[in-house]
Amino acid sequence: MPAQPPLRVIQWATGAVGSYALHSVITRPEFELAGVLVYDPDKAGLDAGGLVGLPETGVPCVDDVDLIMATEADCVLHMPLPAAYFGGHYATDLRTVCALLASGKNVITTTGFIHPKVYGPAVVGQLEDACRAGGTSVYGTGINPGFMSDLLPLALSGLSARLDHIYVRESSDYVGHPSRQIVMDLIGFGRVPRDYAQTVRPFRAVQRALFSESVQLVAEALGVELDQVEETDDYELATEEFEIKAGVVRQGTVCASRWIFSGLVRGRPFMTVECVHKSDAAKVRRWPAPGFAIHIEGRPQFTLTIDELSHGLAGAAAHAVNAIPAVCAAPAGVRTLLDLPLITGRGAIRLS
Repeated sequence: MPAQPPLRVIQWATGAVGSYALHSVITRPEFELAGVLVYDPDKAGLDAGGLVGLPETGVPCVDDVDLIMATEADCVLHMPLPAAYFGGHYATDLRTVCALLASGKNVITTTGFIHPKVYGPAVVGQLEDACRAGGTSVYGTGINPGFMSDLLPLALSGLSARLDHIYVRESSDYVGHPSRQIVMDLIGFGRVPRDYAQTVRPFRAVQRALFSESVQLVAEALGVELDQVEETDDYELATEEFEIKAGVVRQGTVCASRWIFSGLVRGRPFMTVECVHKSDAAKVRRWPAPGFAIHIEGRPQFTLTIDELSHGLAGAAAHAVNAIPAVCAAPAGVRTLLDLPLITGRGAIRLS
């Protein structure tokens, strides 16, 4: 049987997650890099390989959206920051994704779309129409949401004789995160309390949207109809000044935050997701240490913990890259993790 030609892949955005994805696409033989879209004008014109510390590929980075739209490819790894981070609207990302789908390219995105039904039939209809027009599929993914708060809880639920409550906790340490835009400007570390609430409004909107998708996906997969998804948040102030990679956190400014999203049924939580963000876990003692935990209440009752996850951004990128073959092979339409075969790291194995 002749070998299958490599899948042509476009990398859309080369931030922290996008750069990891680009590195994988270039180094894995089952993929061929078709194009790279960048937002930073200083990156435009650079070779894609040099951008991620690899030999030249012959594929230049471009900042021309129309050129990328016209480029033939099997799949686009769509990895910009969600438009809502910048005060925009979900519809901005929706229009971009629909245009890519209608142009004949499958789309894997980390801007949401984990469970688009949350936004109603109009949004799903636009996506389905674009998929039909292009004969393509769209799949939203990430590490959390996209894996930790949906795929893993669903897998663990298979051990339940009775399931009362699903609890997922993520605690993240941002001490080494390089992006000031994300860590200081969006999450709000280093802000005084009077400015913090205004600063994090875009971040709050994105968090609420993403985790509402995740919680609703799990509930629907388990046959549970939620009444609502409730969100609360809190923050902690620094007791001393210290420096992290993204900037300086001064005494009296926000150094950590906690977000809780609860899917409620008749006023009681069926699923709860807790997200803790710490500017420096060594300086912030309040709230749990970095890692992930999934607790299933019922019969049996058990907890799965992941005490350490190095390079979490690489994990988010890898899950998207590993999904490319399954998404390209799937029937046209909106896809969730429930529609695809189990996504593994088979293509990432290196034994020599």
